[in-house]
Amino acid sequence: MSNGITFDPEAIRALAQILKDTDLTEIELVEKDSRIRVARSHPPAALAGTAPQMAWPAGMMMQPAAAAAPAPTAAAAPPAPAVDTLDPKHPGMVTSPMVGVAYLAPEPGAAPFITLGGKVAQGQTVLLIEAMKTFNQIKAPRAGTVTRILIETGTPVEYGEPLLVIE
Repeated sequence: MSNGITFDPEAIRALAQILKDTDLTEIELVEKDSRIRVARSHPPAALAGTAPQMAWPAGMMMQPAAAAAPAPTAAAAPPAPAVDTLDPKHPGMVTSPMVGVAYLAPEPGAAPFITLGGKVAQGQTVLLIEAMKTFNQIKAPRAGTVTRILIETGTPVEYGEPLLVIE
């Protein structure tokens, strides 16, 4: 570029690595008069259909999957249909209001906010989304029964992505 603005190639590589590690589709860094935006149109084919393994944020420890006790209602519940077959306009669909990482419990080892088949009240916290080192409470838009949980703890989520269904 001849406009006198230079970018650190290492910063761009680091942002690209964050995209790869978190399975996000874009990330932007703004400092003073500089802006770097790195985006990709779709995840690599090798990652499609698999949920990445995410660690809890710094200061929090995640238990190994083998040590976690399975939810008693999850084994008895019929398999949920693929997200593609869900009606995005379903009145009980809870979608992500932001890009971040979703957590179903307030901290590692704690009881989850919701369980499949569990009752929720309108305004009750159903999960957390961590964005920019801030944990945002996602609240139930209506009272009802949780009929589908479409994400797992540590799953990166995009704006508008279906998270769960309350009927």
